[in-house]
Amino acid sequence: MKETKSKLLKILVAEDNFSSRFLLQKLLSPYGDVYVAVNGKEAINAFQESLHQEDPYDLISLDILMPIKDGQSTLKEIRLIEKSKGILPGRGVKIIMTTALTNPKDVMKSFDEMCNGYLFKPIIKEKLLELLEKFGLLNQKLPR
Repeated sequence: MKETKSKLLKILVAEDNFSSRFLLQKLLSPYGDVYVAVNGKEAINAFQESLHQEDPYDLISLDILMPIKDGQSTLKEIRLIEKSKGILPGRGVKIIMTTALTNPKDVMKSFDEMCNGYLFKPIIKEKLLELLEKFGLLNQKLPR
């Protein structure tokens, strides 16, 4: 019997800082195809295009502080787009907010807007993988 290959994830990293973006790409690339956006506006455009192409993202990582459109606004808009497409809460893309900020208000606001998880910078691989596992995005056949 032929073994079927596990589906790789489609991942979007929205991060304006090159070092943080590079680190997330490196950590996430073993699990799928990683696309990048350098601000919230680009992330929203990429998200909409993925829905239009009927090839949605499985995971989006959003930095809270980005130029043009911040991560909080981007998160809110993505969830509104999902709602307009009839995607039920909890059934849409998994979204992780990342930040160097440690203000509890930022964390609560992200959860109010329906993020699935939160990571403080510097990003620690084990914490990232814990979230992916929690979301059901990791398959036993994929590398750890």
